[in-house]
Amino acid sequence: MIDKNIIINAAQRVGFDLVGVVSADALCEERKRFEQWLLDGNHSTLTYLERNVEKRFDMRLLVEGARSVIVCAVSYLSPYSRGYCEGCNTKIASYALARDYHTTIKEMLHALAEELKACNSQLRYRAFTDSAPVAEKSLAVRAGLGWIGRNSLLVNPKLGSMMHLGELVIDDVVDRYDEPMSGVGCGSCRECIDSCPNSTILDNCTIDTRRCISCRTIEREGCDTAMTLDGWIFGCDACQSCCPFNRHAPLHANERFDPLFDPTAMDGAAWRAMSEEEFASIAGDTAMTRSGLERIKRNISDND
Repeated sequence: MIDKNIIINAAQRVGFDLVGVVSADALCEERKRFEQWLLDGNHSTLTYLERNVEKRFDMRLLVEGARSVIVCAVSYLSPYSRGYCEGCNTKIASYALARDYHTTIKEMLHALAEELKACNSQLRYRAFTDSAPVAEKSLAVRAGLGWIGRNSLLVNPKLGSMMHLGELVIDDVVDRYDEPMSGVGCGSCRECIDSCPNSTILDNCTIDTRRCISCRTIEREGCDTAMTLDGWIFGCDACQSCCPFNRHAPLHANERFDPLFDPTAMDGAAWRAMSEEEFASIAGDTAMTRSGLERIKRNISDND
């Protein structure tokens, strides 16, 4: 058995802002809501979400011997997260300006695991961050890190929603587990709904990916050409930069999430003239490599 205080202190030392711990139980109600979302077709061409649904909501099926899930969060909120000037046609989601979070979060989770091995040298674990069928936001809610906001994202009252999540699944029990937050939420605020140029956000705190700018600029092409990209060329922060919790949240403290370049220093012409070598030099360590330069150039053309 591991003392939860040891987990909290270790998570803070490796750079996480929030940490909660839950038992590796099945998330039955959350699975039902997700399956209905799939049946409604709101995942559109993101067909990978149809696979391994049972594992996504039961860590014991994904990780043999799973007993506990340590859910961690770290802010990436930067000045660029507050939004771009009106008329900007080369907007980039603020998370994508830093080193690829998949790499950084995994490194932090492995560092956390090594610290925990001081308590249990035989500890077995697996680390996840948006890279496997894991219901990250549902686990974070159960771990008391926040609630699901109207824009479908996890919202914390102090840090807002601009956070990366990571999970460490371990084969040991913890002396005490966390409970979901109570007495907090979005209230009557609908700013995220009103700020989305394509009416992507649904009334049940989910989104229709068929109209989502982030999905359109990164995940898929060939969707309805009538939808606007509203100046975004990689991802979209529209439903987050308007959120009161994000407007009042502190900037990120972990320097690993510092922006690597200034997106406002380059206009459409600069991006169009950019070579692959220049792109690699500027954004090669970021998540922007997922779409690649040619895709970004096409997104710029769609904004013209």
